[in-house]
Amino acid sequence: ECGKCFIQSSSLRKHQKTHGGEKNEKCLECGKCFILKSNLLQHQRLHTGMRPYECSECEKRFLTSSDLRKHQIGHREEKPYKCGECGKGFLERRKLQNHERIHTGEKP
Repeated sequence: ECGKCFIQSSSLRKHQKTHGGEKNEKCLECGKCFILKSNLLQHQRLHTGMRPYECSECEKRFLTSSDLRKHQIGHREEKPYKCGECGKGFLERRKLQNHERIHTGEKP
């Protein structure tokens, strides 16, 4: 349908469900429905506060393994945007600007 390719047939079958599949997996907490049970389970962590993925560098916890992987990139890369107040570095200017608010007391 979409031209995506997969090495494993199980991955293809899982992906194919996203094309017009029935949303049979329902969250009992809020009523939101999902095609895949794995998406429901991930969603339910929002209600429970469960964050099973922990960064080995800083112990920050995440809902998903992909969020953890994105976060870990920040530990490895050069951070060109430095806070003039405390020296903390950031990968993006926007994140530095958000951080600087803790020093000024400015609200978003």
